[in-house]
Amino acid sequence: MGELVTFASNGETASGYLARPASGAGKGVIVIQEWWGLNANIKGIADRFAAEGFVALAPDMYHGVVASEPDEAGKLLMALNIARAEQDLKGAVAYLKALTGGPVGTVGFCMGGALALFAACNSNGDVGACIDFYGGHPMVKYNWDGLTAPLLGIWAEHDGFVNPNIPAYEAALKERGKAFEFVTYPGTQHAFFNDEHPEPEYNPAAAKDAWEKSLAFYRRHL
Repeated sequence: MGELVTFASNGETASGYLARPASGAGKGVIVIQEWWGLNANIKGIADRFAAEGFVALAPDMYHGVVASEPDEAGKLLMALNIARAEQDLKGAVAYLKALTGGPVGTVGFCMGGALALFAACNSNGDVGACIDFYGGHPMVKYNWDGLTAPLLGIWAEHDGFVNPNIPAYEAALKERGKAFEFVTYPGTQHAFFNDEHPEPEYNPAAAKDAWEKSLAFYRRHL
């Protein structure tokens, strides 16, 4: 359904996977990868958004590298150049906004969830709605004052990597009067949305409900 595209990134070039709906037009959504890279799973999620009428762009945050083992993925996550990632995300948002004619949504998973929120906090209003699926990255710091988009946070009950941070996020958002909704799925683990993982890590019921909530959130806010 999709194609590889390039876009400007602070005087350089970045790339990504672009999926369009059958109509060719729709609201824009940036889909941001897990720590594995821009793999078939993330491209498939972009295709799913396109099938629902959205124009979805999945930027390649690792610039061509895809991990297959957790140790390799962890090293890539820790080696991510946050300043370059910020520029790539701004470039992706600007590209998709120009293509679709309006503010775009951001959504990401694991590392990508952190980057989806990071992009929304630095978008100057170009992000109209943000969804964070159990996002975390130890080097990503959020400019909460810059967040103008409503935020949907989707969390797993059993997630020692992400959950210790959630109370601080909630406090920062409440203090600033930001619009947000946090949903925690009982009995789930980190990455419960990834259908390439075996059960019980992948949780079909929670993944289905989270997908439906995500579509409704974008249709309400974009």
